[in-house]
Amino acid sequence: MTTPNELRLLPWSGPGDKPCYLSTDNPDGHMSRLADGIEAIQLDTASELMEEASDALDNQDTSLDEMRCLVKELTGALRDTFRVATSRGRLRATSDPREPTC
Repeated sequence: MTTPNELRLLPWSGPGDKPCYLSTDNPDGHMSRLADGIEAIQLDTASELMEEASDALDNQDTSLDEMRCLVKELTGALRDTFRVATSRGRLRATSDPREPTC
């Protein structure tokens, strides 16, 4: 079991939109791999939405309803991406300070 500062923030939330954490000594365990896979999907989705947003902004025929829908999707992707960045920042902060970071 890890200490509290080594808990991994998972890329999904629990009931009431509360954060979920994983406590494990095995970064290659089932839950860690599952979280890694979901993070990858979330980041890919954010990348696709950025392209979609760029196209929508360049298209004068994009309707207000289409833009609202896109903004809603982008907001969710930004939330997910922020959660991934926060989780990875915590993991990095708890890693061995003697290990190179680049």
